[in-house]
Amino acid sequence: MKYCAFLRGVNVKGTNMKMADVCQVFKEAGMLDVSSILASGNIVFSSDKKAEDLKKILEKAMSDHFSYEAFLFIKSQEETEVFWNSIPFEKNDDLHIYGFVGNPGVETVLMGEFDAASKTENEKAEIINDLFYWQVPKGNTLDSSFGKVLGKKSLKDQFTSRNINTFEKILKKMS
Repeated sequence: MKYCAFLRGVNVKGTNMKMADVCQVFKEAGMLDVSSILASGNIVFSSDKKAEDLKKILEKAMSDHFSYEAFLFIKSQEETEVFWNSIPFEKNDDLHIYGFVGNPGVETVLMGEFDAASKTENEKAEIINDLFYWQVPKGNTLDSSFGKVLGKKSLKDQFTSRNINTFEKILKKMS
């Protein structure tokens, strides 16, 4: 089965790694057809194991190799297609749209945080098929009230986010 591992916190705040090295760790952990998409920690691979087993194996392999606490979220090709096909917002050159990959139920936590945050004009969030999507004007991602939630230490093992354009690139690689 084809999967994508979405790594959290890669190449931000001092956690720097080359994707070629990450791919090598995946190969050494027994993954097949390994390749990376962008430098933000998106690894496409094949395995006959279940996603929950892969999460444990790969988090340990990454943590051991890179000496950091690795958090990653494994999604099948079918699940990744659902992310792409469920986007609730229209593309707009002035806006970023993010999809959040995470543990079951994190979408409700994120919506609670979004509802409590102050919003900029055109900033929106929706949950579709248990997936959280956020739209924010370009240039406001990290400055927005909700954007600051993305770095909360209490949530670091719960989710990661990707621009929807990344999902498109991942799916092209998986096909």
